[in-house]
Amino acid sequence: MNLITYSYDMDLKHLRYFKTVADLRSFTRAAEQLHIAQPAISMAIRKLEHELDLQLLHRKDRQVGLTDEGERLYAHASRMLQAADDAALEMQELKGLLRGEVRVGIPGMLGSYYFPPLLMAFRHRYPQLNLSVIDGGTGKLQQLLENGELDLAVIVEDTVPESLQAEVFLREQMMAICPKDHPFAQLSSVPMEDFFAEELVMFQAGYFHRKIVDRIAEAHQVEVNISFETNLLPLIKSIVRQGFGVSTLLQMVIADEPELVARPFAEPVWLDLSIAWRRDGYLSRANRAFLEFMLEQSREYRNDG
Repeated sequence: MNLITYSYDMDLKHLRYFKTVADLRSFTRAAEQLHIAQPAISMAIRKLEHELDLQLLHRKDRQVGLTDEGERLYAHASRMLQAADDAALEMQELKGLLRGEVRVGIPGMLGSYYFPPLLMAFRHRYPQLNLSVIDGGTGKLQQLLENGELDLAVIVEDTVPESLQAEVFLREQMMAICPKDHPFAQLSSVPMEDFFAEELVMFQAGYFHRKIVDRIAEAHQVEVNISFETNLLPLIKSIVRQGFGVSTLLQMVIADEPELVARPFAEPVWLDLSIAWRRDGYLSRANRAFLEFMLEQSREYRNDG
């Protein structure tokens, strides 16, 4: 294998072409994303295969997939390209650039209620920085973060893998949510067995809200009776408001909903929410500024509470 004998610049370019084709499973879409002619990509990858003396891609009926050898190279290419991108960013910052981008992933529940004022305050303090916010379940956000598609992401503390580093910024209690005329509204706390006896309105799998409910149900050896499943928070609240089920959310979510009531569980359920980043990645000055600002704001939030 002659990989070491290549020019380093050619390595990165050819590997980026290869990874993009593999990600998009298409030479045409890869060419569009990379803004280069499709024949140039095809030629570069064929040259890479020739010099490695390995077939990296299956090409059949306009469908593209990785061979076993391609899978192995893909893992190396991902690490090498991420390291190269991190190095380029760090070198740019050493030149004193006054711009930067923060790509942060935030779950829908927090994105709608906890983060908007924080994000606006950050933009006010750092108007020169671009802020890109991605919404999704904590499982999806964690995957995007590990793949280098996000710089920072909000995840649940007990799910932090070794590849990530994280700091807790918010500790909140999950509450049973019901209409004000529901029997739960008359209780000081809701027993788990009573909650699971109800028809539930839940987020789909992949959201921390759903993971917590599934984990509690498993611990109590009960089945989750889900009548509605949606990732649309306003729809969850509307369904509960109309009496078609109960749910569990953070209390902040219904602070402005007079027709809904939040009650703690008899066995309190606390969530430690963390802001995470790749342990072996480079955290830019823009991202460090966002991280420090967020932790500063979370301390103020806890003190105000």
